[in-house]
Amino acid sequence: MAINIPHPIPYQGSKRNLAASISALFPGNIKTLYEPFAGSAAISLFAARHNLAKQFVIGDSLPQLIDLWYQIVATPESVATQYEEVWNGQNANDLTYFNNVRERFNQQGNPIDLLYLITRCVKNAVRFNRQGRFTQSADKRRLGMHPTRMKAALIGASNLLKGKVKFFCGDYTDTISTATKQDLVYMDPPYQGTTYGRDKRYFTQVEREHLINALSTLNNHEVPFLLSYDGMCGDVVYGEALPEHLEVKRLLLNAGRSSQATLNGHNHITVESLYVSKYISIIAETEKVRKIIQPDLFVAA
Repeated sequence: MAINIPHPIPYQGSKRNLAASISALFPGNIKTLYEPFAGSAAISLFAARHNLAKQFVIGDSLPQLIDLWYQIVATPESVATQYEEVWNGQNANDLTYFNNVRERFNQQGNPIDLLYLITRCVKNAVRFNRQGRFTQSADKRRLGMHPTRMKAALIGASNLLKGKVKFFCGDYTDTISTATKQDLVYMDPPYQGTTYGRDKRYFTQVEREHLINALSTLNNHEVPFLLSYDGMCGDVVYGEALPEHLEVKRLLLNAGRSSQATLNGHNHITVESLYVSKYISIIAETEKVRKIIQPDLFVAA
């Protein structure tokens, strides 16, 4: 029987549907799980629900998101009350309200406004322009998560993480700087092909060389890591494979139908790369791995 896991922040690109597959590769006896590109913190929530780590560090570069997570864990009922107030102000036939909340968030940075915008925007696909302003439009087909459902998700997430989590806002290398060989770092940065150009989509960019250097540092300190990075959608390939000197194994995971492709009128399956640290043992033939990864999608980098 599947175990229900609360998810109060429905980010597009969340690893909610891949959490079981990714966590099956976790080493045992994890002291602290670091998730420096947290977003919806899907991996931390899954790990907390299944007691896969004793402590958690949730980090992100977006200050309002980390503030929101802090409030979710510390005062979930207050967040639920404020969210309900914002949610109740909308009208299904009038998008002016959404646009006003978006402008208010861009001016004032209220984390509860951010929560509403994420739940109501198109495909939950958070987008920022080069000035760091939230730019995504409202989804005309729905009003976002109902307050009753949101309250249950907020309280559930708080119960899973309270007393076991620390929050960090800033560069991911600073977030993971205290990780040791008894810990695990899980990283889910934006795809290489979606962080540059006119619409970078995300609040901050992730330079490939900076990421490679960060992974090298983890290797130097024998810190195990898992990295969701690049992949394929239809005929589009996102980014270059990581260099051989990192000594990682590469698994290709079927992430299902692409929400972004759907927005563009296509029906493509996304295949995501999961890079596995040399300090995490993989035996591809084991039944554990076969159950979560299609055999023909397993490759060594």
